[in-house]
Amino acid sequence: MRNLSIFALAVAMVSCSSTQTIQAQKPAGSGTETAPATFKAAFELTKGPVVVEVNRVDAPVGADRFYNLVKTGFFDGARFFRVVPGFVVQFGMAGDPAIYKKWNVTIKDDAVKRTNARGTLVFAATSQPNSRTSQMFINLNDNARLDGMGFAPFGRVISGMEFVDQINPEYRENPDQEQIEKQGNAYLEKEFPRLDYIKTAKIM
Repeated sequence: MRNLSIFALAVAMVSCSSTQTIQAQKPAGSGTETAPATFKAAFELTKGPVVVEVNRVDAPVGADRFYNLVKTGFFDGARFFRVVPGFVVQFGMAGDPAIYKKWNVTIKDDAVKRTNARGTLVFAATSQPNSRTSQMFINLNDNARLDGMGFAPFGRVISGMEFVDQINPEYRENPDQEQIEKQGNAYLEKEFPRLDYIKTAKIM
């Protein structure tokens, strides 16, 4: 995270600043399907199983990106690299830098139709418009103050939130996103070996 104000560091969920900015570009070799109106995704975490439900009407652009990320196996092995207890847990950088690069392409913003309640899933973003890529977070608390900042929830945890609460917070915000982008899990496994992660993620 670079060139950010203290306020942004404390409050905004920030993606790497090296994201591509061509809106029309599609991730090479990745799915670009339109998501179903409603769907569920099953995550097997190191702490236990979690099920996420998505209603596309809440945030259609984000829902489509999430659906394709899950279908292509993007999240398998991905670490929870940022944990702020009582606030958020962030993930969405693939363990393989080549895969992450394919998806490091921005999508347009969605209007905020739901509040950032505990258990909701939301894409991370920079302070610039239309900057979402693949990074996202789960709200660990009711964070309604994020609503006015443009963070649009696209889904929610409907089972297994107790396992999300158990995700290891010891490294807080110490993992360097630029190094994750360059080295992937090789960097995280060496420097932050006790990070929890997603074993598998599948559309139900």
